[in-house]
Amino acid sequence: MAVGIDSKWFRRYGTEAAPRRRLVCLPHAGGSAGFFHGWGTAFDYGVEVLATRYPGRQERLVEPGIDRIEDLADEVTAALLPFADVPLTLFGHSMGASVGYEVALRLESRYGIRLQALFVSSRKAPHKLTPQTTYLDGDEALLEEVRGLGGTDGALLDDPDLREVFPGGTPQVIRLLGYLVQRVIGYGLRWSGTVEVSGAAPSAGSGPAGWSPAATAALDAAVRRAASRGGSRAGGLDLLAAFVRDRECRAMEVLRRAGVAVEPLVTALAVETCQQSTG
Repeated sequence: MAVGIDSKWFRRYGTEAAPRRRLVCLPHAGGSAGFFHGWGTAFDYGVEVLATRYPGRQERLVEPGIDRIEDLADEVTAALLPFADVPLTLFGHSMGASVGYEVALRLESRYGIRLQALFVSSRKAPHKLTPQTTYLDGDEALLEEVRGLGGTDGALLDDPDLREVFPGGTPQVIRLLGYLVQRVIGYGLRWSGTVEVSGAAPSAGSGPAGWSPAATAALDAAVRRAASRGGSRAGGLDLLAAFVRDRECRAMEVLRRAGVAVEPLVTALAVETCQQSTG
């Protein structure tokens, strides 16, 4: 029975009486449980809505994301088992459609649980999807694919010095960008204490454009670093070097959560700084 179960995987929109069925909503790749907030009370009193909370989003912001559909489907499937005491319906949007399809297969083949229905949107049927192989074609092809998707500041992608300083090079930078997108989903574009039940950090300080005090200080340090080499404006390396001076700052947490090997990065930046001061 699902009564009393509190799952980190689902935001529950409960019913006054015991639910007769459950609708499980799976968001798109850039989405979160909040995407389905309006659905929570959109159905009759017998339908309980479960909005799926992916790791790395909103309430689960500090958790590492899952980068394989198969692994995500395994986790969602296991988390759904306690809620299968009434008929289940899945709805998935875009990437969530693929997750929903994989979850449906696992529920039936592994546990004998047949869904009442699987609804999808913005996704082709599995047998009509064209396999993507861009990741096999080298760094430049991968960068071009990311640029084509939009929503990413091209300065980071176009700065070869910044890419080279990261352990793992370009693939690591792209992974970091993906993680940053997830954090934007969780926190909003500016620091806020009222992001819709998201677990967002409270408002911090009065820096420019809503920046945190740490970000403001890092930008000042980056400008000074650029000036020390005769530069008129700070670059990506200047800002990154300013952030890594404080190993406990939020930026360092972001790097760790994105899977960046922080210590080699700090060492590489220290070497670059020495070369800059003696060059």
